[in-house]
Amino acid sequence: MRSDLGDKLLGTSGKGLSLSREELARRIDHTVLKPNTTAADVARVCGEAVTFNFWSVCVGPYFVRRVSQLLTGTDIKVSVVVGFPFGFAEPKTKVDEARIAIEQGADEIDAVMNISAFKSRDYDTVKEEVELLADSCRSENKLLKIILECCYLTDDEKISAAGIVEKAGGDFVKTSTGFGSGGATVEDVRLLRRFLSGRVRIKAAGGIGSAEKALSMIMAGADRIGTSSGTKIMDEWADTLQR
Repeated sequence: MRSDLGDKLLGTSGKGLSLSREELARRIDHTVLKPNTTAADVARVCGEAVTFNFWSVCVGPYFVRRVSQLLTGTDIKVSVVVGFPFGFAEPKTKVDEARIAIEQGADEIDAVMNISAFKSRDYDTVKEEVELLADSCRSENKLLKIILECCYLTDDEKISAAGIVEKAGGDFVKTSTGFGSGGATVEDVRLLRRFLSGRVRIKAAGGIGSAEKALSMIMAGADRIGTSSGTKIMDEWADTLQR
């Protein structure tokens, strides 16, 4: 008997989603962001990304140059986190951090929204920050993802924050850093997809450690999956198809 995961992958259930191996892999930002990450960890993750042809490798600023070199000759992108993980930094600081990362080879910027400013209802600061980052990324033909850290927001706040990101020119809304009190949820992805236009994509991240959960996020409306479990997800996918 085929599993629920198999139905989702093969699109054979009434609500299934048909994805090839390549399509699934190209939705994954393979991530290594722990504070004790080493150069050896980064090299391993880059090797895994090449093996599975993931969309990108996502790292902290210190490793951008190294990852860019390791991925030379591939079509795998370099993603970098900015203002991570709390989003406290001043807008100009985040812009400078993004600019330096782009100069060192970053293709996509995952910037944490100023959560404190947003919770303080200082929406002008949040909007200005996203606009500055969006302008900086657009001028270099790079993508901007804004991390909302949904675990700290009410549903109304999630909708409001996503609206600010869309109006200010962000390319993606990202659910979580993975370092907050909670990670991505299907409910949050569905909520964001309902209120965002088709122009703004959604990245689900934080606690996505299985193929079942990754596929659930994609079915809910996620365009990209941020995970440190990319190889596990792909192995589970392969095992399901073999069964």
